[in-house]
Amino acid sequence: MNAIIEPATVKKALSAHAAIGLVAGALLYIVSLTGTVAVFYQELQRVEQPNAPEMASIAPEAVQRGVEAVLASEAGQPSTTHLYVHLPDSELPRTTVTTDTQAVHLAQDGSIAGPEQIAWSDFLVKLHYTLNLPTLVGITIVGILGVMMLALAVSGVVAHPRIFRDAFRLRARNDNGVGLADWHNRLSVWTLPFSVAIALTGALIGLATITAYGIAADDYDGDVEAVYGPIFGEEGEADPRPAAVPDVAAALAHMAREYPAVRPTYAILHDPLTMGQHVQIVGEHDQRLIFGEYYGFNADGGFTHVAGLADGEWGQQAAASTYQLHFGTFGGLAIKLAYLLFGVALTAICATGTYIWLGKRRRRGIEEPGLRGAWHGVIIGTPLALAITLSARLVMGNDFPFAISFWIVLAVAVAGGAEVMRRNSVTRIAASSPTV
Repeated sequence: MNAIIEPATVKKALSAHAAIGLVAGALLYIVSLTGTVAVFYQELQRVEQPNAPEMASIAPEAVQRGVEAVLASEAGQPSTTHLYVHLPDSELPRTTVTTDTQAVHLAQDGSIAGPEQIAWSDFLVKLHYTLNLPTLVGITIVGILGVMMLALAVSGVVAHPRIFRDAFRLRARNDNGVGLADWHNRLSVWTLPFSVAIALTGALIGLATITAYGIAADDYDGDVEAVYGPIFGEEGEADPRPAAVPDVAAALAHMAREYPAVRPTYAILHDPLTMGQHVQIVGEHDQRLIFGEYYGFNADGGFTHVAGLADGEWGQQAAASTYQLHFGTFGGLAIKLAYLLFGVALTAICATGTYIWLGKRRRRGIEEPGLRGAWHGVIIGTPLALAITLSARLVMGNDFPFAISFWIVLAVAVAGGAEVMRRNSVTRIAASSPTV
């Protein structure tokens, strides 16, 4: 077999194998960097659209007027299946109504103030969640990356038995690769609990989606909502016959009266303007990791049930806690700043890990200037592409093609980095060759 495969073919195969590893490392780096920035999703929305009306709170009657106005504006269009009202809170003091076709801000009195324009912030979150791929494909890949990150964290500790004992040993200026390895190992130790938590919750969020689709296809005729029903609450029986706008104000008034310690964050209308419609209020609980509890109401605003995310089965509570733990939205600005610090460290770990790998190959005599240059392009090109697209949002507006522009900039950076390193390598070889 060895005689059949030529050495040049083997070399190309090894380079292809290394390139595949580089792609996996690049995706880990992109997901880590975008996740770090996405911690400030609410703040970024306010940067994108600074003139949207803001308020500390909004009256239930104003919310009702807003819901009625939005549904009236969609008359003659296909009925929206869900309507979401984001209620103002300390991090995002805005009231926003989102349907299947539009998103608008409400003024304090419930009137429509104008469209929501946060396309760059949404692009960033989609990049982190799905790498801008179709949802099921992208979130599955990101879930697998979470598993890889978890495996790398655990195997890194096992592979370096002195890693904790040397936690404060840092040869930062060593030139033979030891200094870079020390930075990588020290950051890995100092951020290990954070890395494990982020990787585990990311894997759970990503792989839970593909699992739900698989169970739905096998047992529920493709109805994914039926799979999530036992955890987050059942959808209820659909009845498409027309009906009046549900009484959201009554539901919010009930929450204020019966659950004064709970802060409503969302009002959700399921199948609005049909006989099968019902209302859910998402309520945030202090000192809890759960993103909130679902409080169910009928169309008249009468209370029906609680989903059980706050005090139900342990599995329900764990499922409802993964999101806030993953994105750091459970403790205000202090927690977000901590997530920023640890996120930058985790991103640096992803970057230095690949540099260490490339350095080891180089010391074994495997010269790959193209791969090294491509990795330079990933490290520099990713934040550069994010900065360029954000600048384009501020200068050119909400309709700029952010996703395609990001990937074009990154591809140019990767290709340019690889080409520059190859040419530099050829120049060095030519300069070092003896003249005849």
